[in-house]
This record gives sequence, structure tokens and C-alpha cells, in this order.
Amino acid sequence: MSDWQRTHTCGELCENLVGTIVTLNGWVNTIRTYPDQIFIDLRDRYGITQVVAEIDNPQVFQIAQTISREFVLSVTGQVSKRLPGKENLKLSTGKVELKVNKIKILNSSPVPPFEVTEFGSELANEDLRLQYRFLDLRRKSLQDTLIKRHLINHTIRTFLSDEGFLELETPLLGKSTPEGARDYLVPSRTFHGEFYALPQSPQLYKQLLMVAGYDKYFQIARCLRDEDLRADRQPEFTQLDLEMSFIEIENIFQVIERLTQKIFQNCLGITIPLPLPKISYAEAMTKYGSDKPDLRFGLPIVALDEIVARSEFKVFKDILAKGGTVRGIKAPNAADKFSNTDLKPGGKLAEFVANYGAKGLAWLKVEESKFSGSIEKFFSPEVQGDLRKAFDAKAGDVLLMVADQEQVVCDALGALRSHLGNLLKCYTNWWEKETAPVAEDFSIAWVVDFPLFMWDAEEGRYVANHHPFTAPQDDDLTYLETDPKRVKAKAYDLVINGYEVGGGSIRIHSSEIQQKIFSILGMDEENARNRFGFLLDALKFGAPPHGGIALGLDRWAMMLAGTTNIRDVIAFPKNQKGRDLMTGAPAPVETRQLKDLGLK
Repeated sequence: MSDWQRTHTCGELCENLVGTIVTLNGWVNTIRTYPDQIFIDLRDRYGITQVVAEIDNPQVFQIAQTISREFVLSVTGQVSKRLPGKENLKLSTGKVELKVNKIKILNSSPVPPFEVTEFGSELANEDLRLQYRFLDLRRKSLQDTLIKRHLINHTIRTFLSDEGFLELETPLLGKSTPEGARDYLVPSRTFHGEFYALPQSPQLYKQLLMVAGYDKYFQIARCLRDEDLRADRQPEFTQLDLEMSFIEIENIFQVIERLTQKIFQNCLGITIPLPLPKISYAEAMTKYGSDKPDLRFGLPIVALDEIVARSEFKVFKDILAKGGTVRGIKAPNAADKFSNTDLKPGGKLAEFVANYGAKGLAWLKVEESKFSGSIEKFFSPEVQGDLRKAFDAKAGDVLLMVADQEQVVCDALGALRSHLGNLLKCYTNWWEKETAPVAEDFSIAWVVDFPLFMWDAEEGRYVANHHPFTAPQDDDLTYLETDPKRVKAKAYDLVINGYEVGGGSIRIHSSEIQQKIFSILGMDEENARNRFGFLLDALKFGAPPHGGIALGLDRWAMMLAGTTNIRDVIAFPKNQKGRDLMTGAPAPVETRQLKDLGLK
């Protein structure tokens, strides 16, 4: 071993090593210069150690005077106890320091564009930090996050291997079979005018593996979708892809629940009680306005059609006459938090629901014996009493109501409920607490009984609610041709704290039923065979009953690391416009490359 290589890490030194000669390697986190001493905080991913260069060693002291932040050093010296009162108990190494007798600069650094500390990075613009991601990744919080992500992956691989699953890879270059988000396309150099598609998921390949007899498959798969971005979405993402043969839904639940429990035990040290609760899609939408409800708090949505139909409020009555619905949320003890200006048209809350298609927000403030607000006069004392009972309203509460078509009401009130939950501090994120996380900080549930189809009014046809390979529930098979909107799917989503972290289904294993589903989706036999002929052929050759799930590992890492920004848990993410600011991708290519591909 070279004399500059480390014997210990920067997070390893402690009082038991006092008097020992050690060598550390790392980056200069901070440097403090005095006339006779220079203090260097040396950092690696394991921690920080205070290094001291003293003037009585002129050679070391002279080198230390040339050092700046982010220099890479090798330092050798004796571990010593810090002077009484000079300990730093915030550091695991804070009771000791290293008195240097040898120092070697392994590499220098210009002044970085921002401080590589938690405080400095908070001040730095995110785009600047993404441009210099190799510096940003030196921050302890990002390193801890990526270490936790590794632990999630390690737990998954160990657990599923012990359960008899095989980790198998599927192709990255496949055929474009557009049935959801846009594909990323790769032009072929060999076959001009033809394209590969990068995988949105390994969906079809994992079904083919089931047909091939590999009854327990998993893969930590890279997937790509050309879709609009937001804080919890990236164009390339990672999912745990899992598929099993000869199973029903409960078999999937049992495996994923035990895996979930193991991940939380290994990553946060908490035990999630099993079995996980289940909520139907219909209940989730009517009670919470979302198919991924945050169940850490109440604020249920209340159905009001029958009550407000007896009011004199024309807006509500007109909406009901057009087949719409009226629902509301109680904001408890919020009368003093929301002024009338906040609630009126153009106010903060009215503008909030307008973003989700609502044309207005009706409101009432609850007093001891009556309501107040501009629409109070349209409600008789009897109707007011029924509203008070429906909302379980008390003095000081605010009743917020939206009237529109079903989907708009769900979207607007579902978003408003989440907004109020945060605004009214109905819950506290675990990372905002001073104590360690506990199981109660996470509300985990299955959402089940999804509709198999959704009606797309713009295209005038049914579309698959999940994907076209999801099996219908057995009791609903008779409605496939007569009443498709009535058919429920053998589909399920896993939801944690308002995030969909996994979704799956039992697949169609009959080529006849699969062709029937394609037909309902508007694909004739020729079109279906052109796009999915290989799957239809495979299903004819003894396909077993099978199903699976995909867990979004980026979102899992985001929640377990305590952040709401998915870019914090990906080593080299794109920004919100889909650009890699560090490498400059996407970027133009040379004309020669286009010519090779047969492109102009």
C-alpha cells in the first residue's frame, strides 16, 4: 500500500484510537488559519475529522498554508484528544483531532461555485447545483440519501432472492407499442426509417417470461417516458418490476406487504403492522377526491346533493339539473385563518380550485347558531341544520363546497383537501420532527377495484385505466360487451402518504379476452396484431394465470429519505425542463451521425 493511502476513514476516529498513527484521505470541508495553527476539517462520505497543522512542523505548516476548500489531501498524524471545552459533540469524531506530521496534496481545486455544505447549498440555485452535480453530490444529505437508496435496493434483492424470485433483465431496445405516455425513439442505423423504442416498463417482456415458465421474476428496471415533468417525476426512472405465475391478487399483496415491512425495518428501523388496509377506488374518489389519498389525516369530502337540492341556491340546483354533483370539505377551526377575501372569487382558495377546473368555490363560516357568508341567505334553517350535521360542523369551522361534473369536483376537492391538510398542519412530516420516525408517520394502504376502462370524451372512445393487459374481474366479464364502464379491473395501487408508490394487476392470460379488450379500446384485429402480435401468439401457447406489480423506487427513496423533491434521490437527474445541465443533454449531433441514421 502506498504511504498516502488511508488507514481509516474520516468518520472512524474516536477516543479508543488516541495515540495511534493514522492516515486519512478526503476533501477539505473548511479551513481556519491562525498564526501558529491551521485547522482543517477533512471530509469523506463517512464523516468529518478535524486535522491540525502546527507551526512547529514548518514543512507541514507551509503546505497547509497553500490549501483551500475542496483540495484532496492525504494526511498522516497522531490521534489526540481535543482540549477540554473544545469538543464538537455534533460530530462522531468530535472528541478527537489529528495532529499532522505529514501532508500530501493529492489534487487542488479552484474556488467552487458554491459552498459544498448544507448551509451553502441551501443558498445555491438548484440549476447551478445540477450543473455542478459532482460537487453537489459531496453534500452529506445527498450522500445519506443515495446510501439509503442502495439499502432499499439491497433489501429488495435479498428478500426476493430468499423468496425464490429470479432477477432477469429485459431489453432496452424494443418495439414502440404506444398505449400511454410517449415513447423515446431510437433510429436504427441498419434499417433506415425504422426505430427502436426505449422501455416505458418491461410489461410485455415480463408477461412473456411467465409464458416461458419463469414463475417468479423481478428486476430493478430502468424505464423512460417522454412526458411533462414535475417535482416527483423524471423522464428516466427506476422501478422494482415483479411478476408471478399461478397466483391471485392476495398472493401479490402478501409478498409486497412483507417486502414493505422489511424495507421500513432496514431503512428506518420501524415495524409496519400487517396486513395493510384496503380501500376501494370508488370510496377513495368520493371520500378523498383522489385514487392516491393521503390517509394521515381526516378532512373527508362530504356528499351534499340531497341536502343542497332543497336550498334556493340556483348555482347548485343548475349543476344538479345537468347531472353534476355538489360536495364539500370542512376546514376545522379555520374561520380566523381564512379571511372573506381569501374565500371570495379571486381569493387564494378560489384560485387554488380554479387550477383544477372548478368554476367557483362556495363557502360558509360556522357560528354558534347560524352560518355566515354571501350564500347563507339561500339556505333555510332546516337545510343549514342538515349541512351542520353532514359536516359535523362546529363554531369556527369553514365549509368549502364545489359544484361541477364528477371528475372536476374530485380533482378540485382532492387537491384542496391535500392543500388544507398541509396548510392547517393536520400532520407533521417525520423529517420535520425532532424524534425518530415511527410507524404512525406513514399511512400505507391498497387501493383496489379500479374501473377497467375510462371514457375519453375528446377521442370518443374507451381507454385503458391502467394498461390494456389488465384482467377484468371475473364477475364482470358479462359486461365487457354490453356495459364496459361497469367492468372492474383486477388492479391495485399501493399508496403511502398521498403518493402512488406502486401499481399492478392480474394480467389477461387468454388470447380471446385480450383480443376482446383491444376491440373495446378501438383496435381492430389487424391493428392489434401489428402492435401486439407477439403477445397474442404467446398467450395461445399455454400462458399461465399471472400478475405482478411495479414499485416506483425513486418515490420510495424520496419518502424514506425525507424529501419531497425526486431530484434529491437520483444521482444525476434532469431539471424540470428535462435537461441534464451538467453534460448539456439533449444536444445537437454532427451531420455525419444523422447521415448514418438516414435522417435529415
